[in-house]
Amino acid sequence: PRLRKTMVHVLDLLGCVATGATTDEAIAATPAAIRAYLRFLVRHGEPVETGTALETHVVEHITEGQWLGNGSPYLVFGPDLGPASEAEVEAVVRRFRGLREELGGWAAARTDEQLDARPAAGGRTERAILLHVLGTTGGYLAAGLGSAPGFSRLAGAAERGELPIAGALLRAVPLVEARLRSTTPEERAQVRQLPAGPRTLRKALRRMLEHDWEHLVELSHRPAGPPL
Repeated sequence: PRLRKTMVHVLDLLGCVATGATTDEAIAATPAAIRAYLRFLVRHGEPVETGTALETHVVEHITEGQWLGNGSPYLVFGPDLGPASEAEVEAVVRRFRGLREELGGWAAARTDEQLDARPAAGGRTERAILLHVLGTTGGYLAAGLGSAPGFSRLAGAAERGELPIAGALLRAVPLVEARLRSTTPEERAQVRQLPAGPRTLRKALRRMLEHDWEHLVELSHRPAGPPL
């Protein structure tokens, strides 16, 4: 298991993940991922310290399950089962807005030819990655809350070319804000038992941020990708 693709979830820094082709590579990449995420938070107004020394340690190493190393939607960590506080909801809203501003702003500066070009090293086009990012948001929220109206319509319009991908990414922000800020204390604390396992709002918020960050980092590694 240590020689397979691994994703590190930095639970104390909501939204931060690191990946590597093996467990050792993922752990080695984690300090740099944390620093990049802290710089992102500073760019969007969070008062965090970026120059302090970092020390990491593994709390849990999961080696069985589906989609390990790729942001498995089936993983549930202990903190995921707790209620989401108002402060956490507001932090997620702020960070999600920042992620979409960076993804959308970068996409708006790309031409259609650049967005649709096949990478020389293989893999998905830029547009395909951005459509994937856009299409998952409502699913995460619906799993945690039971409903997330408007997201499928938005993703469908972007897939059909009725909306520019940059604009669609940004249009998701007010949908997220409205849905999260309308949640009740009961919704923020509930544990929904689904066939694939328990789902909570707190887990939805974690994965929603992690997913956007993961693909922002992926795009940053490409030529002319968004700077981190």
